[in-house]
Amino acid sequence: MKKILFVGESWHVHVTEAKGFDTFTFDYYEQATEYIQTALEAAGCEFCHIPSHLVEQNFPTTAEALAAYDVVMFSDVGANTMNLPMNVFQRLIPTVNKLELVREYVKNGGAFVMIGGYLTFQGIQGRGCYKRTAIEELLPVSLLEGDDRVECSQGMTPRVICPEHPAMDGLPAEWPQVLGYNRLLPKENAQVLATVGADPLVVLGTYGKGRVCAYATDCAPHWSPEAFCKWEGYPRLWSNLVGWLTEAQ
Repeated sequence: MKKILFVGESWHVHVTEAKGFDTFTFDYYEQATEYIQTALEAAGCEFCHIPSHLVEQNFPTTAEALAAYDVVMFSDVGANTMNLPMNVFQRLIPTVNKLELVREYVKNGGAFVMIGGYLTFQGIQGRGCYKRTAIEELLPVSLLEGDDRVECSQGMTPRVICPEHPAMDGLPAEWPQVLGYNRLLPKENAQVLATVGADPLVVLGTYGKGRVCAYATDCAPHWSPEAFCKWEGYPRLWSNLVGWLTEAQ
């Protein structure tokens, strides 16, 4: 059984509601892992989730501890959450660099996936902040400066351009529409398997002894609407990607 460490795809919401002269506030918590968790578990994987607000407490602190996982996935969790813990921000105590840990883990044979969103790659207003980090170094893509989102309110159809690759096995040439993605620049020797418009959607590569994937859209709404997440090819896509990423392990 492949063990997946999935980080992010969660958020807290603070609401101020106004009713005439009066206002009141309330808070709630959400996460959007149900589609990808179901897909990965259907592929026989063990799904281990660290929500964004628990990264500081629960993310492994050594490359050896990360090595307990076959694949590490980041989804909609920014570099500041990963690498600006309270020990540093409030207490001024040097603390392990989690992004460098991931780089070491992949270099030694691990597998890594970055999934698109408002706080991955560069994201909204560039606040993903992964440009010029250890993560950009290991990814099969280079990141833009600043905001890299492409919002597609009209919907855009992803297309497979490398159908012979095992990660695309059993998938149709065209997929259900997506509503947005992060614009990425494939590095030399990267494999672009699927595109959306003129931009890459699924990009594979290697780093050291490990394998890596940049997946430019989200794994949940809004960028991947329900029609995409409930598409019969969705579980096959993630099963194929995990299969390729872990093939050499």
